Amino acid sequence: MKQLIVEGRTLALDKEGYLEDLHDWSSAVAEALAAEEDLVLTPDHWEILELLRAFYAEFQLSPATRPLVKYTALKLGAEKGNSLHLNRLFNGTPAKLAAKLAGLPKPTNCL
Repeated sequence: MKQLIVEGRTLALDKEGYLEDLHDWSSAVAEALAAEEDLVLTPDHWEILELLRAFYAEFQLSPATRPLVKYTALKLGAEKGNSLHLNRLFNGTPAKLAAKLAGLPKPTNCL
């Protein structure tokens, strides 16, 4: 089993690096998960992570890329709710990587 140590706490990760317990998430955990992906979180990243957490709270699922793009466009406007912007932020895998960093389960229809 994979683990992540954040602020002295050992957190369980699944084989793909997603949090086993969604309640373990914090901004420090997001930063640590991002570091594992060689990513530094910017305000643009945080905006999407917060949006994803709101989506999950509302629908109890992590969106795949197309619903993520549509939801982002609905909430943040077309300049941020497009594949190009999200792919640039999340290394070409926005639904998977953003869900991981937001402490959410892997989207069910992502490979």
